[in-house]
Amino acid sequence: MNTTSYGFVLISWLLLLAFTPLGIYSETKHNLVKMTLVQHAVTQGAFCLDGSLPGYHLDRGYGTGANNWLLQFEGGGWCNDIESCLERAKSRRGSTKYMSKWEYFNGILSNNASLNPDFHNWNRVKLRYCDGASFSGDSLYQNETVKLYFRGQRIWKAIILDLLPKGLNVADKALLSGCSAGGLATFLHCDNFTSFLPETTSAKCMSDAGFFLDIRDISLQHTARQFFEKLILLQGTEQFLNENCTSSRYYPYQCFFPQYALPYVKAPYFILNSAYDVFQFHHNLVPPSTDLRGHWSRCKNNPAACNLHQLTILQGFRFEMLKALLFFYEYSKTGGMFLNSCFAHCQSESQDTWFAADSPRVHNRTIAESVGDWYFERRVTKLVDCAYPCDNSCHNTIG
Repeated sequence: MNTTSYGFVLISWLLLLAFTPLGIYSETKHNLVKMTLVQHAVTQGAFCLDGSLPGYHLDRGYGTGANNWLLQFEGGGWCNDIESCLERAKSRRGSTKYMSKWEYFNGILSNNASLNPDFHNWNRVKLRYCDGASFSGDSLYQNETVKLYFRGQRIWKAIILDLLPKGLNVADKALLSGCSAGGLATFLHCDNFTSFLPETTSAKCMSDAGFFLDIRDISLQHTARQFFEKLILLQGTEQFLNENCTSSRYYPYQCFFPQYALPYVKAPYFILNSAYDVFQFHHNLVPPSTDLRGHWSRCKNNPAACNLHQLTILQGFRFEMLKALLFFYEYSKTGGMFLNSCFAHCQSESQDTWFAADSPRVHNRTIAESVGDWYFERRVTKLVDCAYPCDNSCHNTIG
């Protein structure tokens, strides 16, 4: 490069810096948040599956949100036998060794007021998921060559104890949220979360794509129930399920399902879910074991390709979700709901679905607006979409 060309590039770069809004740089910098490992977790025996330390990402609040806290459970499925948990322990789903040490905060975790109007200046925390049981177990598997730590319950407590002296112990407002397996974790930990906080704290909980149904699959088998039963036995989870719930069920492990746990949650709760949740569609309603010849393949990839029989089954799934939420919808005075008819899974962590010009809407309200209206009690927010295919605002993950 000659001197003239170099000078031109340098001047262009300086002009770019001079006239580009500072907000772009600060937002990019602040939205990339570093992981904190919980060092004192060792004394509590709170380890990921492989024995590594648990971690979280904290982006500090500021201004009017400096004393408010939003904790977001990371999702990522489960493991329910030694083989699958061993595989998980060798990945970012079971070890902080393999996790990204920096995470972009988008959607409900964004620090941009125009992208996250109600929670942008709160202390926002992402709890990394590495136990394989929605932060719920407490047991240990060990033989001559292998050791697996099923310590989700201890991880949850260790992270909370690490955050309390950082300001969580004097929170004015708090929201415990999560996506998928993390959304399910909010049902399991909501009331325990509020017990760590001052009585004056406005503490509430929200589940995004965590309302996993106890349903039969298309072969009339209880695939989801059998999966979670094995998980609970392996990881020692039953002892931490809500006692009022377990004492009311013939099968206590069913209280791992949100539809049975929700009536016993005391804190105000918001349900964000798709009535055609893609994960449940693909894994619980039509698991691979029920479709060996691939009759559902085209439908699974694109709902527009579903035949009348398949659409009837999908509408039946939506009906089961509405039925499971009917009591909550009718009688919860503090609850909120945003149930749309999209083929999606997790809508709060993506900016496109959380709050954008073309975000999904129900009754012309976005997810971010609905959650904010509910949390700050601006108006009653229990929104239920019409049945597929009526909603043209969806960001479907298939099709």
